Amino acid sequence: MTIMKTTPVILAATLGTMLLAGCERPPVDSEQVGYRGTAMVQVNNPRLATEIVVPEAAPPAPQAGPKAGDIYQNVQVLGDLSIAEFTRTMAAITEWVSPEEGCNYCHIPTNLASDDIYTKVVSRRMLQMTRNINSEWTDHVADTGVTCYTCHAGKPVPEYIWFTDASEEGASNFAGNRNGQNIAAPSAGYSSLPGDPFTALLTEQDGPSIRVLSTDWAPGSGEANIMDTEHTYALMMHMSGALGVNCTYCHNSNNFADWGTGRTQRVTAWHGINMVQYLNEDYLIPLGPVYPDNRLGPLGDAPKAYCSTCHAGLPKPLGGAKMAADYPGLLPQSAPQSQ
Repeated sequence: MTIMKTTPVILAATLGTMLLAGCERPPVDSEQVGYRGTAMVQVNNPRLATEIVVPEAAPPAPQAGPKAGDIYQNVQVLGDLSIAEFTRTMAAITEWVSPEEGCNYCHIPTNLASDDIYTKVVSRRMLQMTRNINSEWTDHVADTGVTCYTCHAGKPVPEYIWFTDASEEGASNFAGNRNGQNIAAPSAGYSSLPGDPFTALLTEQDGPSIRVLSTDWAPGSGEANIMDTEHTYALMMHMSGALGVNCTYCHNSNNFADWGTGRTQRVTAWHGINMVQYLNEDYLIPLGPVYPDNRLGPLGDAPKAYCSTCHAGLPKPLGGAKMAADYPGLLPQSAPQSQ
């Protein structure tokens, strides 16, 4: 009888093969969205599929009866709801934002009308923002709308928020300044592009143009420089990851800059970019003085929104679930919108 001896090298190779076999990537799916041979294909990796959890809506409440603003004190946003609908909406918000902390996350138990807790001041402004989105930004959210759960997903602080990058603070020296680049930031797809394109491009509606391709035939006739281009490409990479799509979800591979041949999703994304700029400028950044220091970024700035905040890796937030339709208090109303 012959006994074969297994060398350590062979054994290691065999074990390695077995382990790798158990970790094999599943095949990716692809969907043709344009003419054959034009690279108009959407790629989907089943490994990255996101489980969508949407809370069930509470049973409808009577709309008749006294209004919440006439009965309760200091109700500045939802006061136009009936007492029953107001209570129902408050219960839903608690489930969406602070299921463990409960009502006390935003209210002082001994005085529910008090504003002496910062989370109540912030949540009031967020309710005003939600109504604004559902009324003024339907070119982006359509009739799906948004609720507190769209961003919070059951957490007091949304998982996907951003602050101005502090990695370059004091970094200029004889060796130069990275300009926020070459740090393999996940926000830029782990590329060498700037890891924070958001401060420059998503904080004000009248800020720098995101478009960097010149529409003039003459070389160098465009206003954008290489730095502008790098920020735009980094933002595009963020958007791709935030929605879980590749570039041809919005663009035509034949001519990325051409709106006439682009997909309708590009128009929706354009409105989304403008919406995020507006929300950061008018709602989120001004809340900076309200937050305690531990809720601010390294440079003392307030948390802000970008595409991931709502989309969380999906082409449509929460898979397109129309949660807002079940809560009239979050839809356009005549309630005051001032802070």
